[in-house]
Amino acid sequence: MKYLLLAVGDERPWAEAGPQERHALYAEWGRFEAMLAERRAHHGGFELAPSPTATTVRKHGGQVLITDGPYAETVEQISGYVVVEAASMEEAVELAGQMPSDVHVREIAG
Repeated sequence: MKYLLLAVGDERPWAEAGPQERHALYAEWGRFEAMLAERRAHHGGFELAPSPTATTVRKHGGQVLITDGPYAETVEQISGYVVVEAASMEEAVELAGQMPSDVHVREIAG
């Protein structure tokens, strides 16, 4: 089964991080992705642009409403995602526990 691991968190620390801090975090992500590749569990994923660059499209009463910014006005935002292959939700959660961020785990339907 495939699972979507959504990286979530406060974007401010990343925005305020210097080059060395960003390099260290990218290295953590590199180790995580190497572990997934070794287990043949990695099926793609990407870092997302900061949430203020998002456009939200909502449908309401037959109308399409477009607004600048993320869907929800919260501190925690989705910063990226990884698709993994796992035998069970428990295994997907175990993999998610090794991500260098907080994670929302969802089974991919279908």
